[in-house]
Amino acid sequence: QVQLVESGGGLVGPGGSLRLSCAASGRTISIYAMGWYRQAPGKQRELVAVFTRGGFTNYADSVRGRFTISRDNAKNTVYLQMNSLKPEDTAVYYCNAHRVDVANEVYDYWGQGTQVTVSS
Repeated sequence: QVQLVESGGGLVGPGGSLRLSCAASGRTISIYAMGWYRQAPGKQRELVAVFTRGGFTNYADSVRGRFTISRDNAKNTVYLQMNSLKPEDTAVYYCNAHRVDVANEVYDYWGQGTQVTVSS
């Protein structure tokens, strides 16, 4: 079991920056792919960024070049640095830990979410 707690959301003006944190407990995040997802009102949850166990990162086209995902295994924490924020980035942001074990059993854990609002 992994418990995930997000923080760092808030209200910011267009063009501003925020850094989200996801603190994990229970197990080390080094064995998981860690991702950030978001869900805007009336829309489906979408993948924003992912940091794989192998150290690769990938981003949604809408945030590539503006957002950066990073992980600190020693602190058991994942971050999402968000720059040049736009109103369309407004959503609840969720942290996810994902892995598939040798028996192909899938493990997915979610945080409670943190609200990000971009508005003037």
